[in-house]
Amino acid sequence: MSRGVLIALSCMALVSCADDEATPPAAQPLFPADYAASYTEVRDCRQSGDHELNVIRILAAPEALSPYQNRDAPFPTGAVILKEEYDFGDLTCEGPIKQWTVMARLADGSAPDALDWHWQRVDANRVVAAENESRCYGCHSGCTPANDGYDHTCAVPP
Repeated sequence: MSRGVLIALSCMALVSCADDEATPPAAQPLFPADYAASYTEVRDCRQSGDHELNVIRILAAPEALSPYQNRDAPFPTGAVILKEEYDFGDLTCEGPIKQWTVMARLADGSAPDALDWHWQRVDANRVVAAENESRCYGCHSGCTPANDGYDHTCAVPP
């Protein structure tokens, strides 16, 4: 075998290995599959003017519940707010979930462009469809106490 062919084959092998190693593992949802057992509803089933006009229901993880409801303490790092999204016509939130949108609190100053939250959109099969979309934190940037929001959550608890 000629030296040129050996070099070419070696380079191809290195490139293919490098590509395999550079492929990041698939992202995992920021919430457990059995979240319904421990998360608490903080906003009941309702139509949303956002989220592709899906019907939504909002739940808080145990560590997010008090900050969400009482608005008297910061969300701790790792706190999760989850929005179940249902078909536009499912006004009772009893049908299948179309997708989830999720925000998980990050350490202060760790992601200032994303409001120090990690954002995810997860499809009905629990596959992460998108992360940290600017439309998520762009919309939530207006969710301040002056606009009935708290720490970039947009809804006033009941």
